Amino acid sequence: MEENTQQVQTSAKEPEEEQKNKIESAGKTVKQKRKPPISGNGWTNDLKKAFEINEKIQKDRLNPHNKLNLKTDAKVKITPLGGLSEIGGNMMVIETEKCAIIVDVGMSFPDGSMHGVDILIPDFTYLRQIRSKIAGIVITHSHEDHVGAMPYFFKEIQVPVYGTSLALESIGAKFDEHKMKQHRSYFRAVQKRKSIKIGEFDVEWMHITHSIIDSSALAITCEAGTILHTGDFKIDHTPVDGYPTDLHRFAHYGEKGVLAFLSDSTNSHSAGFTKSELTVGPTFDAIFAKAKGRILMSTFSSNLHRVAQAINRAIEFKRKICVIGRSMEKNLDIAMSLGYLKYPKDQFIDAHEVNKFPDNQVLIVTTGSQGEPMSALFRMSIHEHRHIKIKPEDTVVLSAKAIPGNEASVSAIINNLQKAGAEVAYQNYDNIHVSGHAAQEEQKLLLRLAKPKFFLPVHGEYNHVRKHSQTGISCGVLERNVYILSDGEQVEISPKSIKKLKSVKTGKTYIDNQKNRKISNAIVMDRQTMANEGIVMIVAQICQNEQKIDGPIKVASFGLVDSKQESYLAKEIEDLLHHFLEHIKEGLLQNNRALEEELRKVVRKHCIRKYRKYPMIVPTLIVQ
Repeated sequence: MEENTQQVQTSAKEPEEEQKNKIESAGKTVKQKRKPPISGNGWTNDLKKAFEINEKIQKDRLNPHNKLNLKTDAKVKITPLGGLSEIGGNMMVIETEKCAIIVDVGMSFPDGSMHGVDILIPDFTYLRQIRSKIAGIVITHSHEDHVGAMPYFFKEIQVPVYGTSLALESIGAKFDEHKMKQHRSYFRAVQKRKSIKIGEFDVEWMHITHSIIDSSALAITCEAGTILHTGDFKIDHTPVDGYPTDLHRFAHYGEKGVLAFLSDSTNSHSAGFTKSELTVGPTFDAIFAKAKGRILMSTFSSNLHRVAQAINRAIEFKRKICVIGRSMEKNLDIAMSLGYLKYPKDQFIDAHEVNKFPDNQVLIVTTGSQGEPMSALFRMSIHEHRHIKIKPEDTVVLSAKAIPGNEASVSAIINNLQKAGAEVAYQNYDNIHVSGHAAQEEQKLLLRLAKPKFFLPVHGEYNHVRKHSQTGISCGVLERNVYILSDGEQVEISPKSIKKLKSVKTGKTYIDNQKNRKISNAIVMDRQTMANEGIVMIVAQICQNEQKIDGPIKVASFGLVDSKQESYLAKEIEDLLHHFLEHIKEGLLQNNRALEEELRKVVRKHCIRKYRKYPMIVPTLIVQ
C-alpha cells in the first residue's frame, strides 16, 4: 500500500482529487490481490480433474496399442531354429511374406553321450526351403553360440552378413580356417544408431553390455511394426571400455511403439542386478599384490575385458604377458588389430621366452577355465605342455564359472593344479568372476523402457524363459500377449494378435571339428551303443546246400563280458547259429544282407535275455 501511495505522490502537478482517486484505486487493487482462495467444492473439483488427466496420461504412455498401426494387415513371422530349451546354438528367422533375415548362426556343445562330436550346429532344413527369401544375416555379437555355425551355413547358402567389426572379423577368422576366405566379400560393417535397409526390414544396432566387447541389441522394423531383440546382455553402468548400454535407444523405440520384445533369459532366476565387470579388478589387485611367483590367469577366451583387466594389472606390477591357447591368441590379436584394445607389443613374450624372466615378472593368460582336456592349462597341470609346467609358488586364477555339466572337469583340473603345488584362486574369492547376463532388475528395466505389446523371452532352457515370462507380466505385459517359444515353433505377429503357425523341422547336426565335416546321426548312435552296451562280432562260413556251419566260427566281444566268459559267449553264439540254420526261412540263404539282419535279431534277443544289454551285433556270414 505504501509503495502504491509513493508512486502516486511523485506526480506533484496532478490535481489533489485525481491523486485521491488513484490512491483509492490502488488500495482496491491490493485488496483484490489479497482475496482469500476459493474453498469447498471448487478446489476439490479442480484437483480431481487434474488427477484424472494425469491418470489418463500415465495409462496412455504405458499402453502400446496407442502407438501401433492397428489399421495395417501386415504380419511378421518369427521362427527360432536354436537357442530355446537349451543354452547356446542361437539362431532365429524373422520373415514377412516376401523377405527373411536371420538373427545369429550359433553353435552349441555336445553332451558326454555324443562320442567323437566336437560341436553341434542347427538344422538348416527350413532355411533351404526359404533360401530365395533370405536377404541377409544380422549378428548381435561374436560369441561362439551366436556365430560358431557360420562356416557350415555358408558352405550351403551365401548371403550378406551384417555386424560390427569384431563380430565380422571373428567370423572371417573362421572362414579362413575353413579355406573360405573368398566369402569375406559378403561382410557389411554397420554403424550403431544408424538404421540399415535389409530387404523389407530396417535394422538398427544398439550398443549393449555383455561379457564380450561390442555387443549389440537390434531394432528390426517392418510394416507390421518394430521388433526389439536384446541379444545377450546385462546392464553394466561402469563397463571396462566406458561404453554403457544405450538405454536411450530402447526408450526411443519404446516411445514410438514396440510390437514385440525378444529378450535374453539366461539369468532370469537371479534376483537383483548382475555385478559390473569392474568388480573383478580389486580381486585381481589383491592376487597380484600377494603372488610371489608366476600368475596364470584363465578365463573364457572371448571375455576380452576380463583379459584386459589382467593385462592392466600385469603392466602395473611390471610383469611380462604371455598369451597361450589358440582361441585366446586369436581373439586378443583381432581385438588389438581393430583397435578395441591398445597395448605396446614389447609387453608380450612368447611361451618359449617365459623361463628367461624371473617368476615374479610373468603373467600367463591362457585357456582351460572349463577343464577341457585339450586346453593349454590342462596340459600344463599334467606336465605335458611343451614350454610351461605348473610348479610350486605359481598362482592360478580361474576367472570363470563352471558351465553346467563341466563341474567335474573343473574340479579335476583344480586337483591337478594343486597336486603340482600351485595356489588356485577360484571360489575362495567372491568377485573373481561376474556373469555377462542380466538379472531380474535389469530385465525389468528393458521391459519398462520398451513397453512392448508382445513379449517373447528367448535364450535359455524352458525354466529360464518361463521365469522371464513371469517377470514380463509383472512389468505390465498382458499375460495373453506373452508367448514361450520352442525351437522350430513358428508364430505370426500383427499389431492385433499373435498366433502359432506350423512347426518347422529343427534339431542338431553333429560336427567333427578335426576335419570340419558333418557326422551322420547313425554314426553317433552306433558310438553310443558301443560305449553303453558293447559290441559282438561274429564271423562264420555257411554251406548253403546243407544249411550248416562249414568250419569253426569266430566270436569276439567288447564291453559285454570279461575275458574269462569269452569262451562261454562263443559257445552260446555257436549254438544259436546252429539252431538258426536248422529253422531258417526258405530262400533266406540266397539274400546275404537279409540273412545277417535276421541273425543280428536272434543274437540281440539272446544278449537282452541273458545279459540285460543291447549290444551292437556285427555278423559276417560267408555263404558257399
